[in-house]
Amino acid sequence: MNRRQLCAAFVTAVLGGCATITSVTSDVSSFGEWPTGRQPGSYAFERLPSQQANAAEAQALEAAAAKALQKAGFVPAASAAEPDVLVQLGARFTRTLRSPWDDPLWWRGGFGRFRHGPWIGPSWSLAWQAEATRYESEVAVLLRDRASGKPLYETRAALESNLSADAAVVGALFEAALVDFPRPAISPRRVTVQVAP
Repeated sequence: MNRRQLCAAFVTAVLGGCATITSVTSDVSSFGEWPTGRQPGSYAFERLPSQQANAAEAQALEAAAAKALQKAGFVPAASAAEPDVLVQLGARFTRTLRSPWDDPLWWRGGFGRFRHGPWIGPSWSLAWQAEATRYESEVAVLLRDRASGKPLYETRAALESNLSADAAVVGALFEAALVDFPRPAISPRRVTVQVAP
């Protein structure tokens, strides 16, 4: 197998591994004072002005959060009915391309010096190194009482990995954020959620 075939096999293995993600582990922080004995009830999404300007993005975020809210016991309010709680969503997604020059010891990856064979002096080599793209994904949920406007529960989930923020990953982040609802639990904490195929 030559070098080109080896590189192609490596890329195929990495991409194939990404396609079979079965779980997502994120850092979750939750705060609030959900009233004792209060049931989740009905909800409606409340969009900020910036989210209203980007309706398609807001709708995709709401679709990803809807399953997590359902698992937590909430149901969407009927179109003519007033909801029990208003839900505000937030999200941040960052993609970072790493360079070998980011490392102060850059010679260990791309360009370096080493001894080779019977030669006494040093020799130099240029080697290829693939750096993984890093993704930072974070989602946030704020639940407010519709009647009083009082914030009742705030939670967020953050993930830093080589997973891009597709619908399955974003849905898993919302599920992780609400997994302990209505208890605030320890913050921050690690939560692992299974990803639906």
